[in-house]
Amino acid sequence: MLGKLLFLDLDGTLLDDRKEITDGNRSTLTEIIKKGNGVVITTGRPLMSAMEQARRMGLDTPGCYLIAYNGAQIYDWGCRKIVCSQTLEMEDVYRIFRRCTEKNIHVQTYDATNVLVEPRWDDSIVRLYCSRILMEHRVIGDVRRDLREPPVKCLAIDLEHPEKLQDLRKWVDETMGNRADAFFSCNEYLEIVPAGINKGNAVRMLCGRMHVGLENAVAVGDAANDISMIRAAGVGVAMANGTGEVKAAADYITQRDNNHDAIQEVAERFF
Repeated sequence: MLGKLLFLDLDGTLLDDRKEITDGNRSTLTEIIKKGNGVVITTGRPLMSAMEQARRMGLDTPGCYLIAYNGAQIYDWGCRKIVCSQTLEMEDVYRIFRRCTEKNIHVQTYDATNVLVEPRWDDSIVRLYCSRILMEHRVIGDVRRDLREPPVKCLAIDLEHPEKLQDLRKWVDETMGNRADAFFSCNEYLEIVPAGINKGNAVRMLCGRMHVGLENAVAVGDAANDISMIRAAGVGVAMANGTGEVKAAADYITQRDNNHDAIQEVAERFF
């Protein structure tokens, strides 16, 4: 049985501004696992992106887990399989794409291996996004015709007009609030996922599955989509570089930021 579970957001938390892990954080995670604890990458990224990042950091061994798509998928490296997955309804995906087209908001979705976009969008946005998350994108002719399976999430992106994403979030809440949830992972990204999906509920689910009490869960994050897991865990930690609302929800705020071994600080204090 595991001792504790450490839930770690990736971007802005475990990864530095260059999207790399510091040497201090890497060695710290190795020691945490050696002592019988579990490490869980907990991210809004697609599963394939999270898996590639885990491999690069050596977090692809028994005792390591992935929570991807903000909680919609959970992957166990011990048995090498997805142990939980939830998807949006296809009709809702079509409506989201249609609404974003009407409002001139970039929107994308996912299959198991690619980011999917329709040809109407400027591909510079999706290329920049994919360069950050270590994935490729594929252009599909039309989401209604060419999307083969219900996806786990949609992502709306606007790099210049965050108020358009605020309006989109309100529209999702008003029109499909019992089927889908929308929340921000940063000012430019609006995540749209199945209703009830968030990092906090995924923390509760994995702790239950692993028979680890929530009092033995430590969650660390920096952005709005991390708040639910910070509140769910026995110890919720906000990064020094985190937003004000994240810090307000946390039990502890690190003195170091994501560029200076903050996870090492967390381990010294709570492990």
